[in-house]
Amino acid sequence: MQIMNDNTDRQSKPGPLDGIKVVEYGVFHAGPGGGAILGDLGAEVIKIEAGAGDPERYWTKVGSIDMSTTNGQSLMHEVSNRNKKGIYLDIKKEKGREVLHRLVTEADVFLTNLRKSTKTKLQIDYASLSKVNPKIIHANVSGYGPQGPMSDLGAFDPLGQARSGMTFATGHDEPVLLHLGILDQATAIAASHAIITALFVRERQGIGQEVHVSLYSTALWLQHPNLMIANALRVNPCVPSARHEHSPLRNRFCCKDGKWILGTHHPEEKYWAVFCKATGQEHLLHDSRFTDASGKPVTYRELIHIFDKVFAARTRDEWMQIFQKHKLMFSSVQRIEEVEKDEQALVNGYVVPFDYKGFGDINIPGYPIHFSQNRAGTRQPAPAMGEHTETVLREIGYSALEIEALRQDGIIN
Repeated sequence: MQIMNDNTDRQSKPGPLDGIKVVEYGVFHAGPGGGAILGDLGAEVIKIEAGAGDPERYWTKVGSIDMSTTNGQSLMHEVSNRNKKGIYLDIKKEKGREVLHRLVTEADVFLTNLRKSTKTKLQIDYASLSKVNPKIIHANVSGYGPQGPMSDLGAFDPLGQARSGMTFATGHDEPVLLHLGILDQATAIAASHAIITALFVRERQGIGQEVHVSLYSTALWLQHPNLMIANALRVNPCVPSARHEHSPLRNRFCCKDGKWILGTHHPEEKYWAVFCKATGQEHLLHDSRFTDASGKPVTYRELIHIFDKVFAARTRDEWMQIFQKHKLMFSSVQRIEEVEKDEQALVNGYVVPFDYKGFGDINIPGYPIHFSQNRAGTRQPAPAMGEHTETVLREIGYSALEIEALRQDGIIN
C-alpha cells in the first residue's frame, strides 16, 4: 500500500491560495473553521484574540466527551485554528482599531462570526471595513441569517439542526442530534466556499463584497433533496429506514463477527443476479416470491430473514472481499475510530500522519480534495494566544518602539 506522503508533497507544491491574506475575528468553530480551511489551502490566516481569548480554547467537555489536551485546553480549538498566526489585539481601543485597519488594508478577506450588533459596536462590520479596504471580502457567519427577527441572536450547531428539521432526518419521532460539530463543520465549509467564490468574482470583476452564511442556511442546503421533496411533493422524506421495506440490494446486514455491512444498488435489476451468485443464493432468481418478471428483487420481509442468515455465516471483511471481486456496491459500516487504519483513507491521504505539538506522531484528517499542481492540508497547529503578535506587526511596518508602546498601553500583550 502506497500512502500519500503529505509532508513531502506540501513542501514541493504551493497551496492553491498562496498569497491570500485573511484576518479573522471569531469564536468557536463555524466561523474560525472556515479560516482553518483557507489555511489548509495555503492562505495566511491571522487570528485576532483579546481578553481571555476565544472561549473555545476552554471548551474541554461536551456531555461525556472529554476534549481536553495536554495543556488543559480544548482539542476543538486545535481543529478550528490550525494553520493560523495568532495575535493579541484589543480592538475596543482606538489604537487597537488603527492596528486592525492596517491589517485590513493589506488583507484580502476579513472573517467574523460575531453578532450583528457586536460587529457594529466594534466597527468591524462591512460598512466600516470596506471604507478601509473597498476590495475586502467581508465574510460573516451567523446562526440564522442576516435578515429577520432572529438575525442578531447567537446560536450553536444543535440550534441550526433543530430549526432546519435535521434532528428528524433519521426518521425517529424524537429529535436526534448529529454529534459532534457536524453542522458547524458544514458551515465552515460553506463559509470557505463563499469566500473563494467572492475572491474569484474580485479577480474577474475587480470588486470586493460582503458574503454571509449561517448555521440555518447550511443545514437547509445539506437537506436540499429532502426540502425539495417535502415542498414540491408534500411528502415527508424523513422516515425510518426499516430493513424489511428495502430489498437486500439496498440494506444493511450484521456479519459473523458482529460488524455490519451496507449496500446500495441502482437499478436493482442490473445487480440482483450478480448479488445472488456472490452470496450463493442463485436459486432465489427462480422463485417468483423474491424475483419479479423484470428481474428485480421483491421487497419482502422473509427475503431479508434469508439474507440475515447468509451474512451471519461470514465476517465483514470476508464479505467485502467477495463483493469487491464481483464489483458490487457494498461498504463496511465503520465506527469513526476505525477510519485511521482504513487502507482506503490512508492511500488517498484522507487521513495523514502528522507530528502534532503535544500529541506526537498521530493520524489527522487530510484535505479531501486532490490538486494535480497544488497541495492542501494542515501545515501547523493552532497558535498560542498572541503567539505571533510581534511578528505580524513587524510585517505590516511597526517598529520595535511602536510595538513596545502598544504593549505598554495594553493594546497587545
